[in-house]
Amino acid sequence: MAASSKVAPPRPLREADLSRVKGVFTDVDGTLTTGHKLRSDTVRALERLSAAGLHVVLVSGRPAGWGEAWARQLPVDGVIVENGGLFFLKGKHGRMRKVYAEAPAQRVANRKRLQAEVARVLKQVPGARLSLDSAYTEVDLAVDYNEEARLGDDGAARIESLLTARGVTAVRSSVHVNCWLGRFDKLSATRRFAKVAWGERLEPADGRYVYAGDSFNDAPMFAAFALGVGVANVRSVLDRIDAPPAFITRAAEGRGFEELARAILARRARAAL
Repeated sequence: MAASSKVAPPRPLREADLSRVKGVFTDVDGTLTTGHKLRSDTVRALERLSAAGLHVVLVSGRPAGWGEAWARQLPVDGVIVENGGLFFLKGKHGRMRKVYAEAPAQRVANRKRLQAEVARVLKQVPGARLSLDSAYTEVDLAVDYNEEARLGDDGAARIESLLTARGVTAVRSSVHVNCWLGRFDKLSATRRFAKVAWGERLEPADGRYVYAGDSFNDAPMFAAFALGVGVANVRSVLDRIDAPPAFITRAAEGRGFEELARAILARRARAAL
């Protein structure tokens, strides 16, 4: 669904009120990564946010296997993966807690049906295939359209349409069409993470938390966060995204996230004077 023409376009990041920010939720692909790589300067931005006492949580469509590695190795409080299907929460002394959106029996039933439905759709779209990292998923699956494969927007849209018609939730990221069965998404998982990790409820106009993203599957987050920030490459989907971010950076991809981190830290430094 295209964004409504009545929705205001994103404003420059400099207009955002960052005075109350205590944490950052951020997408990974196309938001932290630059050209599919994680730059050292972007990791440093995460380190600086964490060192300043801010909560930092990654929110991605990538697999559980990737999420556990990120949670253990990066300076973050936790990682939400598989579009909200589960998350990893780093507790005291580095102990890891793993929380699923659904009960074991439901996950087993959904997984079996999902694999069958996706297999049917793959046969209908020439060149369509599961992403290489789908082998490390537990809850969702991903169809590659822009990582190893080159199906383009038309191919991705057809995959989404076919899966949706079969009752599967299908949402595009910058590289994959993520698909799952179950009543969860990035937003529901983010709310649950905040409650479990910090005992906090995320309010609709909450100015304490920022969400940074770049693509279609970030739309629910942009709609829910008053401080929804798109890195500049989000411009490529603004005319087709359900809900645009409130603000946008000047720089694209990881450099855009670094710009956001600098703005948050600069605001905290001024407040400390």
